Amino acid sequence: MWKQPLDVVKANVSSNPRTWIVIGLSVAGIVIVAETQRRRRRSRAQIMLREPFLEPRFDLLPFPQPPPPAARQPLASLTFAISDIFDVKGYVTGFGSPDWAGTHEAATKTALVVTALLKNGATCVGKTVMDELNFGITGENVHYGTPVNPQLQSHIPGGSSSGSAVAVAAGLVDFALGIDTTGCVRIPASFCGVIGFRPSHGAVSMIGVSPNSQSLDTVGIFTRDPSILHHVGHVLLQLKSVETKRPRRLIFADDLFQLSKVPTEKTVQVVTKAIEHLSGYQPPKHMNFSQYVASNVPGLKGFREESVKHQNEIFTLKALSSVMLLLQRCEFKTNHEEWVKSAKPRLGPDASDHVRAAIDSTHENMKTLYKVRTEMRAALQSLLKDDGILVIPTVADPPLKLNTKKRQSSEFNDRTLALSSIASMSGCCQVTIPVGKHKESPISISFIAFHSVDKFLLDTVLDMYSSIQEKVSIASHSSPLPDTNDNLDVSELLKEKGNAAFKGKQWNKAVKYYTEAIKLNMTSATYYCNRAAAYLELGCFQQAEEDCSKAISLDKKNVKAYMRRGTARESLLCYKDAAQDFKHALVLEPQNKVANLAEKRLRELMS
Repeated sequence: MWKQPLDVVKANVSSNPRTWIVIGLSVAGIVIVAETQRRRRRSRAQIMLREPFLEPRFDLLPFPQPPPPAARQPLASLTFAISDIFDVKGYVTGFGSPDWAGTHEAATKTALVVTALLKNGATCVGKTVMDELNFGITGENVHYGTPVNPQLQSHIPGGSSSGSAVAVAAGLVDFALGIDTTGCVRIPASFCGVIGFRPSHGAVSMIGVSPNSQSLDTVGIFTRDPSILHHVGHVLLQLKSVETKRPRRLIFADDLFQLSKVPTEKTVQVVTKAIEHLSGYQPPKHMNFSQYVASNVPGLKGFREESVKHQNEIFTLKALSSVMLLLQRCEFKTNHEEWVKSAKPRLGPDASDHVRAAIDSTHENMKTLYKVRTEMRAALQSLLKDDGILVIPTVADPPLKLNTKKRQSSEFNDRTLALSSIASMSGCCQVTIPVGKHKESPISISFIAFHSVDKFLLDTVLDMYSSIQEKVSIASHSSPLPDTNDNLDVSELLKEKGNAAFKGKQWNKAVKYYTEAIKLNMTSATYYCNRAAAYLELGCFQQAEEDCSKAISLDKKNVKAYMRRGTARESLLCYKDAAQDFKHALVLEPQNKVANLAEKRLRELMS
């Protein structure tokens, strides 16, 4: 059937060589089209990467400079960008969603904060990408693409104000604005290695800004330069240039640094050494912040999960973050339920989950949510007054890789929001300060000051920043001193002394004896495992995890090490890893009831 046409083709080809060229070009065209389609399908399967700015780009020029001899405007020659949540006259505010943009008219006025910056000499060069409807902390947007994190291009930039953070980190603007609701400025600032500032709640005008949750929304600032932060902060907060200087009290939340796997040499010690030679700083203090919140915010008791009530106080902050999310959902529903039901927007998976939870939420316990917020602010006021600064890690983990599966990111969200909920729920001001890198990822610390003492916090950052960066540089080039081992008999004696101290509930003393034993014999899994038990009693979960990991590397069948590491990881909200540890323990001891119950409990938490 096909033989005759094929013979004709062969005859034509042999008689006309140009036919081969035509055939070759046709085949090449087909291959190119097929490859293009394959790449498009692949790009749709993955979240798009893009530059931080949205189209159309625009320039909002500053107001005219006053003629001499008037002083130059404080923000003259500076450029800035804004998240697509701020109104600009003549442009539609997209709120991170094409369906929102398609159902709203162009703004008739420009947001007050943008106008204030223009009046003071700054130039606005465009709007930036953000998470849909200001939900989410990853910075990924399935509609407009994910801005590339200049620090780690294969990892998320953080959100929701991702584009603004990236624009600053990439040096495209001098500063940028975003909205911080549940950490939406502080988290991307940390992941992109820039300064991020969340002012006191209500201190900066929100007129002309699309609301997500009025009780949490705050205009935030990104920049690379503390002096620019100081100038922009003064403009937006309308601060007086002169204020009585007062001593500063730094309070380190030791339990929160346990959540982070970054060595304290790169965080706590950097800040401690930075203030040693600065005037006006009292000797730093240390505290268990979660325990303080548990004692001073009684309204949280009803939000702690029944299954973990026997656990440590860090779950208090998980409960606080739960209240924060409930409050956000209820207020979002009040603001936008009508639009969601009428527009039926096409949303990415993460935003869709948030919106669905918001629309399904009830207002029955709103008074309880506001009560927790009031109690949290009172607790921070009592702790910090007008001269205290709480020092915490901004985030607990490095930025996730792009396209991380939802189940893997739930633990990340819990640990991140536990930290960001402190300022969001108290209304306090917080600044994120980059302190170098750990394992290629940017790291940061945060300073929190009480509500309405923003100038005090901005002045502190300006005063300390250069000293902190100097200590960061020193820490990054230093290496720990090697340990020595010797004399096994003495190490066994020290272990027994540690055991006796442990039985007498002298946990610090036990740690001291076990540490001395380890210095003499670094090959004993028992020493590390015993010290881990003492660390657990002290609430030093990161150290406990590290000791158990060392014990397991020395003895793969050490059931106690798996059990204790599982306990430490659960306390650090690392549910998946904790569950794996308890499973290992069950493989070694199938009848271990404690491991069995723990594994079931964690499975329920993860589901």
